[in-house]
Amino acid sequence: MSDLSFSSFCNWLKFRHLTLLDTLGRTRNMHLAAQQMNLSQPALSKMLKEIESLLGFAVFERLPRSMQPTPLGAQVLRYAHLALNDARTFVEQINNLSAGGHGHLKVGGIFAATAVALPEAIVQIKQRWPLLAIEVVEQTSDHLMEMLEERNLDLAIGRFTEQSQQQRYDFQPLAPEPFCIVVNSRHPLCEAGPMTLEQLVTWPWILYPKGTPIRGRMEEVFAKAKVEVPRNTIETISMQTFLKVLQGGPMIGMLPEAMVLEHLGSGLLKKLDTPFYLMPQDYGILTRKGDQLLGPAREFADILLANAQRERD
Repeated sequence: MSDLSFSSFCNWLKFRHLTLLDTLGRTRNMHLAAQQMNLSQPALSKMLKEIESLLGFAVFERLPRSMQPTPLGAQVLRYAHLALNDARTFVEQINNLSAGGHGHLKVGGIFAATAVALPEAIVQIKQRWPLLAIEVVEQTSDHLMEMLEERNLDLAIGRFTEQSQQQRYDFQPLAPEPFCIVVNSRHPLCEAGPMTLEQLVTWPWILYPKGTPIRGRMEEVFAKAKVEVPRNTIETISMQTFLKVLQGGPMIGMLPEAMVLEHLGSGLLKKLDTPFYLMPQDYGILTRKGDQLLGPAREFADILLANAQRERD
């Protein structure tokens, strides 16, 4: 296999090639891909052979019932997917700007950020860019970083959950995220005074799903205390579900303090006096390593940093 030169790659690569690769990567089926691209199967097959000939290697392994990417092919498919996402964002921005808008900003946030930091910053940037279209996604840090990697977000507000992530993303800290244990104001434990973890695990809990970073940290606290993790549980990442279930039944929940401050202040929820403690971790602005934020994305990040500095002062 001869080396692929950048100049020859630029000369022959077309967006229809990327679309074909991305469609085949999703469907793993020539017939389905041809249907989705409104091409005949022979035409699609011919185009794929041209791509593989120009690359100098097979992108897919042809199996009787499917097409599986080769190891090199997986890298090609990833590039095609990212390039199309970038192109899609570019088209959205150009259409928005040509229609008199101020562009489009896609932001992701963990739950603590969407409770306080993001809403405040959104109000401020809309005062400066009234016609800026803003899309907000609420997810766990791991999912937000995946969306950054796939160029589905301009920036995210989250935290590192693995050390290896620091090599792929830049991070600017904003604030710590403390957690607390809460129940509704009618729960029998409201007036019980200090409670041990052993006493708490006998009650039903609503928790983050297994596999999420916060759930993992919670289980570590229980393990260090040599207490079994609650078995009677409801698992969700939906804050609306968390809050509705907590208010509706005798459940115990572990939530970011930012999410429940208003409910604690109104008396709907009450924080329990327990030895349970999670060391607060900083959340902050996550961007793809080396990427420079431009326009509204840069200004939005500056607003977030200025607000965080004001809170610290």
